[in-house]
Amino acid sequence: MASRNGVVFEDFFPTMVEKLGTEGFMKELCNGFHLLMDKEKEVITFESLKRNAALLGLQGLNDEEIVCMIKEGDMDGDQALNEMEFCTLMFRLSPDLMKVSKEMLEDDVFDDY
Repeated sequence: MASRNGVVFEDFFPTMVEKLGTEGFMKELCNGFHLLMDKEKEVITFESLKRNAALLGLQGLNDEEIVCMIKEGDMDGDQALNEMEFCTLMFRLSPDLMKVSKEMLEDDVFDDY
């Protein structure tokens, strides 16, 4: 369990991958994206994240934190998150999942030698 700016974060992603499998986990990430997105624009905007953050138990986020979340994942500079940006951000925010991914990559690279 990690604490960031007073917010306690427990990383359940590795357990979800273990229980759901890779395909099931990716489907759940996509479902999360669809919960948070602006239905008309089909991206997560500041407004849609602010409106729907409580669905993820994040009702305490202030405007600055929401802006930071959008900026952190926004790779194309449109001030919104498309599905790929959202999924990439979720992976980056999961230290345990990144560790497992790194270990799998290293195992694969060393297996080739």
